[in-house]
Amino acid sequence: MIKKIIKAFKKPRLAILYVLGFKSFRIIPDSLYLKIKYRLIIGKKLNLKKAQTFNEKLQWLKLYDRNPLYTKLVDKYEVRKHIAETIGEEHLIPLLGIYDSFEEINFDDLPNQFVLKPNHTSGDIYICKDKSKINYVELKKKVDSWLKRNYYWIHREWPYKNIKPRIICEKYMVDESGMELKDYKFMCFNGEVKCLFVCLNRNSQEGLNVDFYDMGWNPMPFERHYKRSGKLISKPKTFDKMVHFSKILSRNIPFVRVDFYEVNGHLYFGELTFYPGSGFEEFTPEKYDYILGSWLKLPSDKIR
Repeated sequence: MIKKIIKAFKKPRLAILYVLGFKSFRIIPDSLYLKIKYRLIIGKKLNLKKAQTFNEKLQWLKLYDRNPLYTKLVDKYEVRKHIAETIGEEHLIPLLGIYDSFEEINFDDLPNQFVLKPNHTSGDIYICKDKSKINYVELKKKVDSWLKRNYYWIHREWPYKNIKPRIICEKYMVDESGMELKDYKFMCFNGEVKCLFVCLNRNSQEGLNVDFYDMGWNPMPFERHYKRSGKLISKPKTFDKMVHFSKILSRNIPFVRVDFYEVNGHLYFGELTFYPGSGFEEFTPEKYDYILGSWLKLPSDKIR
């Protein structure tokens, strides 16, 4: 914690971002908070009245497209029922348990390998590859910290605000590499899939790579925050099914990202994401922020 504070205060921008995370600043209205954060991270004024870029429009959607269904769809446990009803239960990663506290987890009943994650945040995960190596004291601290978080306050992504915090345990799975699961993430605009990106090398020393592809599986010439891998990834066998399901799951939603995995030729659902990177990830070259923004049509009945 001390190192984070020192690092933050060496750079004024980071210092302000750090201070904004304090509970006392929760009184700041969402619109003002997002304008401040956008300026600090993107380096530009957030134009909500005439939003043009993809990142700007994601901020607009946070504020004005508040469909109550979204809370269920971002809840990693509750969304499972929606997926079972729309594309089929066979596309869900097997669930091993659901818990309200760390103390409820019976590790003796779990397999040697499994995955723990909270249902109400983004990016938090614990992957167990060998149960005999678990540090239960540290794991309890991690799980308890998850349960205390309200993810809404970080980026003002309102669907997360009223989710009941729980811990999910799922089957540990890897793809043909035997090392990881590649994420296939489809960018959907009101039921139309316009492009996708693949996340890979997440656990490598070099860090995460993100490769964008068009719908013909041709690499797209831009990056969004993360570096490209520099490799042409093979198109998944279930690609056409992924596209079909993405259309179904994104119908009548201005924008949503639909995530899938492929394991031994079988398609598994990952999650639904309404605000990738929370609308705070830069494009290189920048013109693609405008290109993707042109694909996102804001609901006319909610234009302010």
